[in-house]
Order: sequence, then structure tokens, then C-alpha cells
Amino acid sequence: MEILQKALLFLFVVLAVVGVVRLFRTPLRIAAKIILNTILGFAGLILLNLAAPFTGIALGVNLFNAVVIGVLGLPGFALLLLVRWILLT
Repeated sequence: MEILQKALLFLFVVLAVVGVVRLFRTPLRIAAKIILNTILGFAGLILLNLAAPFTGIALGVNLFNAVVIGVLGLPGFALLLLVRWILLT
């Protein structure tokens, strides 16, 4: 390949990558936000279980609980506590 052909191929690849990133910007941003909130949900569950001897409130540390708390926030936490209370009584 000639240097001009290589440069044109490189330019085409760069423009294609930029186009794909621009096309999927919003879905990638939403996915990143959900992943970050899930990580924060895990951290919240771990802190909740560390405080369980003092509060008497404990939930399992698993992916489902973390996603529910990460996506729904405080209402998700209340929902998980309500479901746990209903199932255990």
C-alpha cells in the first residue's frame, strides 16, 4: 500500500470510530450511570450490613439488591426491606 492509501484508510477508520461513539453516546452514558449506581448500591449494602448489629436491619449483598438500590435509590431500599419483611413474616 502506498502512504496515501494508508493515510486514507486511517482517516476512514478514525471517522468510523467517531461516528459509532457519537451514535451510541446516550446509551453508553446511561449504561455507565447504571453501573456506577450499582457499585454505590453494593457499597451501601455493605455499610448497611456492617451497621446491622446496631440497627437490626440487614439485606443480602448480591447483584440483584445492588441493582435495585442503584436504579431506584431510597425507594428501592424501602421496597427490598418491605419484601423481606413480607416474606419473613
